Amino acid sequence: MNQARGEFYNRRQVVRSLTSGSLLLPGIVSELLGNDSENTTFQDPLAPRRPHFPGKAKRVIMLFMQGGVSHLESFDPKPELAAQAGTQVKGRTLLAPQFKFRRAGESGIPISELFPNIATCIDDLCVIRSMTGSHFEHFQGTLGVHTGSLTVKRPSIGSWVSYGMGTENKNLPSFIVLAPYLPYAGTQVWSSDFLPVSHQGTRVLPGAEPIRNLRRRAPSGAVQELELDLISRFNRRHQDSRQSDPLLAGRIKSFETAFGMQSAMPDVLDLSKETDATLKLYGLERGSTDGFAWQCLVARRMSERGVRFVELIDSGSSNNWDSHGKMAEHIPKAKNVDQAIAALLKDLKSRGMLDETLVVWTTEFGRTPHTDGPTGRSHHPYVFSSWLAGGGIKAGMTYGSSDEFGYGVAEDPVHIHDFHATILHLLGFDHTRLTYRHAGRDFRLTDVHGRVVQELLA
Repeated sequence: MNQARGEFYNRRQVVRSLTSGSLLLPGIVSELLGNDSENTTFQDPLAPRRPHFPGKAKRVIMLFMQGGVSHLESFDPKPELAAQAGTQVKGRTLLAPQFKFRRAGESGIPISELFPNIATCIDDLCVIRSMTGSHFEHFQGTLGVHTGSLTVKRPSIGSWVSYGMGTENKNLPSFIVLAPYLPYAGTQVWSSDFLPVSHQGTRVLPGAEPIRNLRRRAPSGAVQELELDLISRFNRRHQDSRQSDPLLAGRIKSFETAFGMQSAMPDVLDLSKETDATLKLYGLERGSTDGFAWQCLVARRMSERGVRFVELIDSGSSNNWDSHGKMAEHIPKAKNVDQAIAALLKDLKSRGMLDETLVVWTTEFGRTPHTDGPTGRSHHPYVFSSWLAGGGIKAGMTYGSSDEFGYGVAEDPVHIHDFHATILHLLGFDHTRLTYRHAGRDFRLTDVHGRVVQELLA
């Protein structure tokens, strides 16, 4: 109520005045809320937090190859499979590796000819040849890699990292996903689920509208700031009346981050100031947003600006690495990512960022040693390959092995839960202690499983 004028304002009228950019707004804010409106108990769910112990990595860039990259055509050479190709094993016809392997770098790690550019970075990689999952279907396998759960909704690993670490840049989300197409399992891949919504991944698309409603719609930035300040004050008063409600706090913070993004995100996505040499390194034409190169360069820019977790998904639930008919389908997929990934590693290293940035390359499962189509392979979760770089990882090494044909783990298995536990450890977290209370129990990314693979740590 404006006592001097005998006028009343309800919340709907105030909000309506906001959308019209009313000049009465400053006075309304002052009279309705007073000067004590800043004295709230609101706690920022994205405030930077200390991990359980000093971690080597401060951020993560996750490169997810959707569809199932064949370990037998990428990072796990099998000469015996080549020698016995065409013979029957377990009632199936063995298919020889379709691409040659060559030793690379001072470490001499073999890598497929599909990845000549990544081969130049092999001494920075820790290649895991004994990854193992629990499901052979894309949907469940993708969920497992991202959430640790095959069927039940759980928060994404990016959301857990955001929850544990907060953000270094209040104007950008702490978890961003660069995904031109929806992957298997859809948006659940970057969902925060029962964690506060501010920890959910923000999807960014290439093209003219990378994020919906990114442009301001208010008459001016100053008017919009006043509008959002009033709404924020109402929200925080509501939060105070409900005592501690982390989910509500997360929603409030997500609105504030959205406002900050309107000024910060266009700068992140503006590649016009990148040098010709940098664009050439990534294989990106000036002005283009096509291909994995754009995703990799934008990921570096986001990491520079304090985003904790950036995930790059190279393709969606169709037109991906799912090569059932012929392994030659891997050729264009590899060409799309090879130069860009190598450029990302070299760029991070040249800027002194790789030591504090954990780069994770993975897929949902590998492919069978036997044929599916004439020269293709089927889904194979029992053993596959992934690699890590930077962020406290031992570089220039391989870990674990598959059997002579690549059917199963021969030594040193690394389950998805172990993979997650190790990633969290590199960030400074005990995976058994990074928990969230929900529905009467403490949940964690690794559920009741997982071990830190100490042999991978520098």
